[in-house]
Amino acid sequence: MANVSALKIALLTTLAMLAFAANSVLNRVALAQGEADALTYTGVRLASGAVMLALILAYRGAWLRAPRVGGSFAGALALFVYAIAFCYAYLELSAGTGALVLFAAVQIGMLGWAIFRGDRPGLLEWTGFGVAIVFLVLLLMPGLSAPDPLGAGLMVMAGLAWAAYTLIGRGSSAPLVDTGGNFIRCLPIALLLIVPGVFWQTTSLAGWLYAIASGTLASGLGYAIWYSVLPRLERSTAAYVQLTVPAIAAAGGVLFIAEPLTLRLVLCSAGILGGVGLTLWGADTRRRNAAESGAAVR
Repeated sequence: MANVSALKIALLTTLAMLAFAANSVLNRVALAQGEADALTYTGVRLASGAVMLALILAYRGAWLRAPRVGGSFAGALALFVYAIAFCYAYLELSAGTGALVLFAAVQIGMLGWAIFRGDRPGLLEWTGFGVAIVFLVLLLMPGLSAPDPLGAGLMVMAGLAWAAYTLIGRGSSAPLVDTGGNFIRCLPIALLLIVPGVFWQTTSLAGWLYAIASGTLASGLGYAIWYSVLPRLERSTAAYVQLTVPAIAAAGGVLFIAEPLTLRLVLCSAGILGGVGLTLWGADTRRRNAAESGAAVR
């Protein structure tokens, strides 16, 4: 029975990572092929995500037990900045490069905030952080295969916004309810973003479908799956599995959009993900040692 449960957790975790990577691939497909404009795509993604999460929460009866709409306006603002910067960045970046820059920016933002608040990383964490920064700089340095500077800057903004969103929601007792509430708080502006696209027909049927799939499946359903499995994962495991998302996105870009997989991207991906992995391992080791020391003192 335990094996079946472990297999179920592994499958659900894999589905969640595939969903998160699909956001990059769907966005890139829609924009690279001219099927949608960035504003309409963002609006449809947020609106359809709000509808999907509302349906999931209604089905679970979560809102019947909640005194108000979850989330906060600060969380909704961070979510919106992430979504709009993420979409515009993919006008210039490949799926894999965008996912990698996003992931690195999120991790750098989270660690930077922890240091600002007084956390003191150990040697392994600083080493991993330094390695990740060096390879991120190498990835973004000018050259034949360097990503577009504006696109990279927008994706860094998206990553920092997502780091802020994560920090705002940290400690939430009902993360799915809060995520649904944040999407719903974004709904009015999401509908405003859709209006120009409807009148000027800047988005094709395929573009609408890509955006709806991103909102309902890759975002709404992806978050629901992730938050259902997250309590059963160790903190370190949950962090490590997210290292797979940029690699999955890069593979999706190669398979579905025929994007080139350059040596520079492969090497920098290994350096960034390896550095982040070392940082996570160092942080996990430091927490375990502190916990063991505390237990020994008692």
